[in-house]
Amino acid sequence: MTKKLAATLLAVVAAALAVAGGAATAPAQTTSLTIYSGRDERLVKPIMDRFTRETGIQLNVRYASSTALATALVEEGRRSPADVYWSQEPGTLGLVAARGLLARLPQRTIGKVPSRFSTRSRRWVGTSARSRVLVYNTEALRPQQLPASVWGLTNSTWKGKIGIAPTNASFQAFLGATINLYGENRVRDWLRGLQANDVRFYPNNTSVVQAVGRGDIQVGLVNHYYLYNVLADTPNLPIRNHWFRDGDPGNLVLAAGVGIVSSTTKGTAAQRFIDFLHSKWAQRFIARGPGAAEYPVIKGVPRRPGLPALSSIEGPKYNLGRLSADITPAVQLLLELRFLR
Repeated sequence: MTKKLAATLLAVVAAALAVAGGAATAPAQTTSLTIYSGRDERLVKPIMDRFTRETGIQLNVRYASSTALATALVEEGRRSPADVYWSQEPGTLGLVAARGLLARLPQRTIGKVPSRFSTRSRRWVGTSARSRVLVYNTEALRPQQLPASVWGLTNSTWKGKIGIAPTNASFQAFLGATINLYGENRVRDWLRGLQANDVRFYPNNTSVVQAVGRGDIQVGLVNHYYLYNVLADTPNLPIRNHWFRDGDPGNLVLAAGVGIVSSTTKGTAAQRFIDFLHSKWAQRFIARGPGAAEYPVIKGVPRRPGLPALSSIEGPKYNLGRLSADITPAVQLLLELRFLR
């Protein structure tokens, strides 16, 4: 071996060792995702943390209302930093999808959930289900005193006793579905009836349930699982959920849902996040974690003890895929009647 060849060989080995040493000591590159979450931080942060622990993927989470985040996505367009949009309800997902801002999900993902919790376009998929209910104070009311229908809340019996959260996306979804089923005039009259009964406004479902528990009001329109969220912190409150008669719009069954933002360059990691939301662990946490009581959407995961089976809740016959069109007149009506400002 000539001196020149030996020197060349030594140089190559030294370079290889330097690269190997650098690889061993350099910090690992960690993939990150930006999640726009319309789900409350207190409810879902443990899921976010567990995903990061299991995958090493860091999550940058922006928490806000589902409506505010949908608005942001539309305004940002393809410049959005978001990779995943996780919404409290499907109407806002539909609005974003209609503007081409959510990617098509694989059929294997859609096939994991009941068909009513996804759409044919495959732009979003359900992550949990919930029912609209009337929460009531058990010290002030007996079950037989409660209205059989949500329409009954305009009776003067309920003057000064009702609470709602008009900015809540699920309340707006309930209104949108009800407008579609019964017409705008009937819903306008119902809202005016609530106004005549001095309905009280609260910033969110949690504060409605807390107000019922304190006795500030006697009933409130919320999603069923907020009762359990509040009881986890204050277990002795005299509160219970009431479902209306079969087929009543007050029993509307909704779904939280998730989609991948179409402009993301991290589609594989985003899909891993959605797969994790459908994992047995995440579904059990959603259904039975501390204060959790949503309905799982994956087979083989039991609901929280004491909840009626989802199949036994007879809500109105309504296609959740319509909400993207039906939410707009609902919000316009709330603005018209000054439920929103």
